[in-house]
Amino acid sequence: MKTKIKELRARYNLTQEDLAKKVGVRRETIVFLEKGKYNPSLKLAHDVAKVLKTTIDELFIFD
Repeated sequence: MKTKIKELRARYNLTQEDLAKKVGVRRETIVFLEKGKYNPSLKLAHDVAKVLKTTIDELFIFD
C-alpha cells in the first residue's frame, strides 16, 4: 500500500506529531502509515483523510 500522507501533510505544514494529535494516535503510527507498513482501520483512514482534506481513495493507493 502506498499513501500520499507525507505529501499532503507538507502541503498543510503539519508535522507527523501534529497529524497524530489531530487523529488521536501516536506519531509512530503516522510513520508506519507513511511507509505503507500499517493498514489503518476504516475509522483511522477516514480521520486522516478528513484532517488532510481529501478522500480515502485519494490518500491510499492499494496495489
